[in-house]
Amino acid sequence: MKKSHSLLFLILAFIFAQIAWMGLLGLWIYWYVSNYIIFEQVGDKLSPQIALDSPNVFVFVGGIVLIVLIAVAMFFIFRNLTVHIKLTKLYDNFIANITHELKSPLSSIQLYLETLNVKEVPLEKRNDFLRLMMKDANRLNKLINSILEISRLEQKRIAHDYHVYDTDEIVLQLVRNSAEQFKLPKNALNINGSASCKCVLDKDAMQIVFDNLTDNAIKYSKQPVEISVKLARNPKKFMIEFSDKGIGISQKYHNKIFQKFNRIDNKDIPNVKGTGLGLYWVKEIIKLHGGKITAYSEGKEKGTNFIIELPIYMTSKKFYINSLLRRTAKKEKIMVETDGE
Repeated sequence: MKKSHSLLFLILAFIFAQIAWMGLLGLWIYWYVSNYIIFEQVGDKLSPQIALDSPNVFVFVGGIVLIVLIAVAMFFIFRNLTVHIKLTKLYDNFIANITHELKSPLSSIQLYLETLNVKEVPLEKRNDFLRLMMKDANRLNKLINSILEISRLEQKRIAHDYHVYDTDEIVLQLVRNSAEQFKLPKNALNINGSASCKCVLDKDAMQIVFDNLTDNAIKYSKQPVEISVKLARNPKKFMIEFSDKGIGISQKYHNKIFQKFNRIDNKDIPNVKGTGLGLYWVKEIIKLHGGKITAYSEGKEKGTNFIIELPIYMTSKKFYINSLLRRTAKKEKIMVETDGE
């Protein structure tokens, strides 16, 4: 409620400021026109001994320009303030989500440890507890690592490991790795099409992309998961269309889903939790590869399609792609020299 009042105050302040500067502009024009009319009417009738300067057009234009510049500056200030409030709200949502995500496995681990501490647990049950605690610990580790990776991405401090791959082979491998990780049945995954080209990828980073897209498809599917991956190309880039048969996305959210901390709460699947970083992470990784990702959905219960576009090696964005390979070569050279010492 407090933030809503803050936003309302900013809107009212902006409206008042716009009325004020428009009023000032109107007074300025009125002053100039009034002086000009007076000069035209009485200027020739005055005695030569009385000096009366005609209104200076440069002063008039300069005043208008100054007022307009003030108005533009106020607009940018208001826009930055609203963006800041929006980011603060998203950050608060992120803190709430990440707190829940961290507390859930921690509470589970604590419960198992307390049970083991106060009771004599049979060996078989004890092993089950240990297995579940390891699962929760891995979940915590994965969550913390994802937050650290986001920080490294934004600060451009990530490790670079770009190499040239056959597009069809590497995409097939990455997609199947994700399917195996999430234990999808064989009939849940359909891969078709061909790009028949070379590409430059950071294999581990692109694995994160497909892992997040697969995880997203699982979370937002009420029925058994169905994923379709289609490869295609044009003269300069190749496309990967990753589609699911989930609950879909409303058109107004198509671009928002890639924003940091942004999560779309859906009443149809209320138990889905997350940090709002997964698809943001995907977008940033694709961007680092010189590509882009877009999403569209035909509507509710009609699934979601993610279109990834990446440059073809030695055909598009040659300078940028070669710079990625040079960074990898430089890193590998440093590692070899360090190992030699």
